[in-house]
Order: sequence, then structure tokens, then C-alpha cells
Amino acid sequence: MAKPGPSGPAAHAASDAVPATPQIQLIPASVEGALDAAEEAVDLLLDSGRTPGDVLVITTGEQHPWAAHELSFGEAAYWAQHDSGDDVFYMDAAVASRAAARPVVVVAVNGGPDAAAATALPLALTRAGALLIVCGDPQQINSVLGAGV
Repeated sequence: MAKPGPSGPAAHAASDAVPATPQIQLIPASVEGALDAAEEAVDLLLDSGRTPGDVLVITTGEQHPWAAHELSFGEAAYWAQHDSGDDVFYMDAAVASRAAARPVVVVAVNGGPDAAAATALPLALTRAGALLIVCGDPQQINSVLGAGV
């Protein structure tokens, strides 16, 4: 009869001790161009084989037109689309804490209060499984996420 191995937290400590940190990619863009840069990044991701449900897009300023359109049908329908995970999901930084993790998170630093980027970027880093793409002013982004991003 074989002895059972260790179980519980000790058995998983080695694999859980160092959570995977997503790769961070910075796409320099003006406040006015950040949303367009994010759209281009999403298109490239989809063209390279990412499934739409892998991608979450967060805006710090004006909402993405898709989010504004979908919210016109009500909060319940909007969040049901998020929960289904079937398509690219667009959300405002103010509600990003409700987002589930996805393999790729794209953040468009397209204005809004300074606190929006300061809150959204670290949060996006926790939601991104493999890749965080940030579109905006490199100086502002580096000051929030740390130099050298």
C-alpha cells in the first residue's frame, strides 16, 4: 500500500508561490489616439489567432462606442455579455473591478481623471493572464506601473 503524498496547501506551495506575471506591452499614443491604438491592438490579436473571448478592453476616459451601445440595453444585458465570455468585452475603468480575468487585457489611457489610470492599470495587471497591452502616454504609464515598461 502506497503512502499518500502531502496534501493541502503545502503540496501546492511551490507552484502557487510565484504567480505568473503577464507580459506588458506599451503602445505609445496620445490621449486622443489611445482608443484607436487599442482598437488596432485588438484587431492584431484577433488576426493572430486570439479568440474574441480572450480579450478585455478597459478605457480610462470616454467609453468605447461598443460599451455605450450595449449599456443602452441595460446593465443586466451588458454584464451578461461579460459573463458569457464569448466576445471582446469593453468597459470603463470605473467598473473594471467587476471584470473577470482574461488572457489579454488592453487598456486605452484615453483621458479621464488622473486617478482613473492610476487605479485601472494595476487592476488590469491583475486581470491579465498572459498579456497586458497599454495604449497611451508612456511617461504617465511608466509612472503608474513602474519605469521600464
